[in-house]
Amino acid sequence: MKKKDIKILLVDDEPDILEIVSYNLKNEGYQIFTASNGLEAIDKAKEIIPHLILLDVMMPVMDGVEACEKIRKIETLQEVIIAFFTARGEDYSQMAGLEAGADDYITKPVKPKVLIGKVKSLLRRMNQDQKEANSIITVGDIIINRDEYFVQKNKTKITLPRKEFELMALLASKPDKVFKRDTILENVWGNDVVVGGRTIDVHIRKLREKIGEKYFKTVKGVGYKFTVK
Repeated sequence: MKKKDIKILLVDDEPDILEIVSYNLKNEGYQIFTASNGLEAIDKAKEIIPHLILLDVMMPVMDGVEACEKIRKIETLQEVIIAFFTARGEDYSQMAGLEAGADDYITKPVKPKVLIGKVKSLLRRMNQDQKEANSIITVGDIIINRDEYFVQKNKTKITLPRKEFELMALLASKPDKVFKRDTILENVWGNDVVVGGRTIDVHIRKLREKIGEKYFKTVKGVGYKFTVK
């Protein structure tokens, strides 16, 4: 996909940040749209169907975490990539964002070159997803449809946020194989993305809540595996 066709939604209540970030990304050739709070962001996202949303956490009317949760429940926005803007040291905001369904976070303040590099990295993941071969994984009573991006359990469809789905698909691709944490981070989040080790734990916990405890086994000190035994 060409840059001029890529739509990015910037959401922040600080006009200066919107102006600076918009300016730098427009210079890269992207289509840029803006919103100043979470509620406005939801309306704008439904209207334009962006490829990427850069979402501030602390905002009036509706904060970024609540907005992310609501966006993830909208069928037409299931594929959008969401990254949070968080201040340095805001570990709570980062974890809350990931739990809400975000794919990543960007720490503020951020230099323009670093921001552009991060955006390119996020969009590369989108392109990689689009190039993946169509496939369906069947393990026991679980069906993972990578074509339509849903999980089916006992004939009931379950829609998962992007990273939860990718994590489950990776583990289920080789049942009972123990995937090391580094391997999971590399395959799901990518080599060029720095995320904390707790990121995997958060996503595994969410999968256990939605799919079932028995399917996701922790191998202490090593990683995780998917099993139907």
